[in-house]
Amino acid sequence: MHTYAVGDIHGHLDLLKRAHQLILADQARHGAAPVVHIGDLVDRGPNSRGVIEHLRLGVAAGEDWVVLKGNHDRMFTGFLDDKDRRDAGLREDLAYLHFKIGGATTLESYGVRNAADRPLAPVHAEAIAAVPAEHRDFLVSRPASFQRGEAIFVHAGIRPGVPLDQQDETDLVWIRRDFLDDSRDHRALIVHGHTAIDRATHYDNRLNIDSGAAYGGPLSAVVVEGRAAFLLTEAGRVPLLPQGRTGTNRF
Repeated sequence: MHTYAVGDIHGHLDLLKRAHQLILADQARHGAAPVVHIGDLVDRGPNSRGVIEHLRLGVAAGEDWVVLKGNHDRMFTGFLDDKDRRDAGLREDLAYLHFKIGGATTLESYGVRNAADRPLAPVHAEAIAAVPAEHRDFLVSRPASFQRGEAIFVHAGIRPGVPLDQQDETDLVWIRRDFLDDSRDHRALIVHGHTAIDRATHYDNRLNIDSGAAYGGPLSAVVVEGRAAFLLTEAGRVPLLPQGRTGTNRF
């Protein structure tokens, strides 16, 4: 049994399409299998609208794609629901249109210009009018986790020691240190993103595939077999060997 996974996309449709091409090439050699997108479709990158539409249409057409919810996806729909909403996992000093979050670039992809530099009320009204209902519905309906074989796929991680069916969604899309610094075996390989690092890295009990596409890095596509993992490249599979159960993470 093998399963494919794609890291945090953040509005980079070109990188997503390249990742899908790498997966198709591997499937031609090893057989078809589900493709899990680890969340954070939107923000920071230039074409969040295109990413959502590409994945939405693919799922509707019957592609064997799983699209998980990330914290940025939840912040985007939360902003559309209420301009003053603050996601439960967001720092008090930040808001969706803060440059560190990158929400303005998502709105730009829908034609809402200079969102971070204008009064909030008209920006919000324009966003409501510009974002298709099917895009909002698609993001809201995304699951927060997916389990297949010996792997659990989530955006950020899990609350260690809590069964998957009892996990809180806010932990699944936001958690960091309480998960990243925990060296216990989780009875499954946790495949996640959310915390940007230089390259996809296997930590034995978890696999971080957020290689920083939001910051100019690559978008990683991997294949998981049992608890073994391989990075997909133009030259084929490259084994991701376990590096130990804790490691340096860039926040």
